[in-house]
Amino acid sequence: MDLINTAAIVTGGASGLGAAVVRALAGRGAQVYALDLPEAISDIPAGIDIHYLAVNVTNVDEVRSAVAKAAAGAPLRTVVNCAGILPTMRILGRKGVHDPDVFEKVIQVNLMGSFNVLTAAADAISKTQPDDHGQRGVVINTASIAAFEGQIGQVAYASSKAAIVGMTLPAARDLAQYGIRVNSIAPGIVETPMMATVSDEIRQTLAANVTFPQRLARPDEFAHLALSIIENDYINGETIRMDGALRMSPQ
Repeated sequence: MDLINTAAIVTGGASGLGAAVVRALAGRGAQVYALDLPEAISDIPAGIDIHYLAVNVTNVDEVRSAVAKAAAGAPLRTVVNCAGILPTMRILGRKGVHDPDVFEKVIQVNLMGSFNVLTAAADAISKTQPDDHGQRGVVINTASIAAFEGQIGQVAYASSKAAIVGMTLPAARDLAQYGIRVNSIAPGIVETPMMATVSDEIRQTLAANVTFPQRLARPDEFAHLALSIIENDYINGETIRMDGALRMSPQ
């Protein structure tokens, strides 16, 4: 799928994986609408091809308004959902039973946020003219290898990401009649701002557990994979692991 003169939406677009995808899509000629929380985008200047919109992905009205803005000009073709949170809490811990409010918030942001953007964007994309092959667009959601090997304390996070994996194929089947593909990427341990708070010793230990290459993944590698999925029209209904053959241990 050609990205030139099309619109794209990236959630969590202010930093980490989302920011890398924003740069990659703009570099391929797309008009990119980067959605993130107000405090995340307050100091980021907009560019010619990059527009930052303050959106909480759990708010359906905010999501729909942002999608309408993105779809108002060039045809909306691409959506990459990167917004997410990663609190940890054991089912039974030193402070008691897992807080159901924490579990619900993780599901709301990671799963419902992706679903809200997926549905609103699919509606807008379905109204565009298809290309010569009947294709209108592609949605990429961000899962995690925690969907398959969730660690101790990750019951909420792993559940939300496993649901992203489970949503991928039926969503692709639902939207096939509109020429919209749906895929997911399940990254391993990526060098994001969150990792900047971790000590060098812990980072080295994490890297040593990766089969090959023995290092943390880079956000630009995630973005490169997203571009590959977007440009390969035959990748549909798939969850692709990007983890250096890492299989997570219990902790």
